[in-house]
Amino acid sequence: MDVKLGVICTRREIFSKEDALHYKQMILDKLTEMKINYVDIEDINEEGLLFDEQDVEAIVDKMQKAKIDALFFPHCNFGTEDLVAKVARRFNLPILLWGPRDEAPLADGSRLRDSQCGLFATGKILRRFQRRFTYLTMCRIDDSQFSDGIMRFLATANIVKQVKQATILQIATRPAGFWTMMVNEGELLEKFDIRIHPVTLAEVKMEMNHIKEQRSEDIDALEKYIYDIMKVEVKKEDVRNTAALKLAIETLAKRYGCRAAAIQCWNAMQDDLGLFPCVANALLADEGFPVTCETDIHGAITSIIANAASLSNKKSFFADWTVPHPTNENGELLQHCGPWAPSLMKEKPTFGSPFAFHHSHPGALHGEIIGGDMSILRFDGDNGEYQLLMGHAKGIEGPFNQGTYVWIEVENLKQLEEKLVCGPYVHHCVGIHEDVLPQVYEACKYLNGLQADVYDSSEERIKSIIRGE
Repeated sequence: MDVKLGVICTRREIFSKEDALHYKQMILDKLTEMKINYVDIEDINEEGLLFDEQDVEAIVDKMQKAKIDALFFPHCNFGTEDLVAKVARRFNLPILLWGPRDEAPLADGSRLRDSQCGLFATGKILRRFQRRFTYLTMCRIDDSQFSDGIMRFLATANIVKQVKQATILQIATRPAGFWTMMVNEGELLEKFDIRIHPVTLAEVKMEMNHIKEQRSEDIDALEKYIYDIMKVEVKKEDVRNTAALKLAIETLAKRYGCRAAAIQCWNAMQDDLGLFPCVANALLADEGFPVTCETDIHGAITSIIANAASLSNKKSFFADWTVPHPTNENGELLQHCGPWAPSLMKEKPTFGSPFAFHHSHPGALHGEIIGGDMSILRFDGDNGEYQLLMGHAKGIEGPFNQGTYVWIEVENLKQLEEKLVCGPYVHHCVGIHEDVLPQVYEACKYLNGLQADVYDSSEERIKSIIRGE
């Protein structure tokens, strides 16, 4: 997570300047201790605080030149709400409001800061300027609420940063029969500034041939790695072609500045390349570069969101909602032909061929991934409206399956099933072994009105975490 935070501490003249300076320094020291990448305004005036109209342009100029990704306005006393708004309106970035918890009034009844009152004022004026913001309720700087809230906000900002202006590598067209994979490329650009860079299978094949000719040492190293981490049940030639495919996708993605890819994994690929791409996809997923199946562009966007939301740099996995559990009424099978990161597997996975295509060509990965607590996500839309489905799940025991799979339990499968059928969703989702829902939920407000859609009863809990409860 590489997010640059613009930190603009503010005060108001009628309250204690000395206390505001004291708290400003405590805040900056804490952010430094947390190893946050931040830009302050220490060089703007003698105080390093926003309180004077004459400093607004200099502050804006500094933050623009620094190319910050988010803004943080700590209210070190009441703060100056109109100046906060004047700075904030110059940026289309996530904004965090917070102030240190006020102390008791002094013995004479006077108060030093009134930070809480100032936050009420700033929240109102930001609404007047139509600036969306995140609010972390007051706490002491050494409370875990502060550090946890800062990290969640940075994760939120990272989602916004990674989604906006993302380029997705589209490898071939969608499978002809998969109408569910239709997307509106123009709308994605207009609403979210997401770009699609299409390439043909012919370009992929050309890149593979070039790699075989010019980068044999890279292929040798990747082949050895595959044999080390997988049980290989295909020909050596198939392993080499898979290694070349992985390197080709990686090369094309770097060439065109892509953050994810969506690939037509069947059936033209088998005619052209003689293999399925699942193992190549799995290797890329383990390196934090998601590749979604069946040219699922919305799935690729979901994967970008999941990976960007992880504070622990967990690897996401792209799955089908498949069949209900045979005995657990709220159990469901998440499965796909094999694109999941090998590092997620319970045991060494098997490099074979997919059962869904009668084992016609090599390239699938088989194995069960670890269970535990997960977040499940799906970005999707139709008729000009976009939603982000989200909820919790946990891994459970279930029957053996082909491909990469995990059985999960959700709070209410019938409720989830109804949402999936009635839309705007499809049979694909993205899972990640971390509770990323608070930062994903909050990111929706910054992504051009993307509507958060929680499929279980945890929405109020998610909001309370964002508030810092």
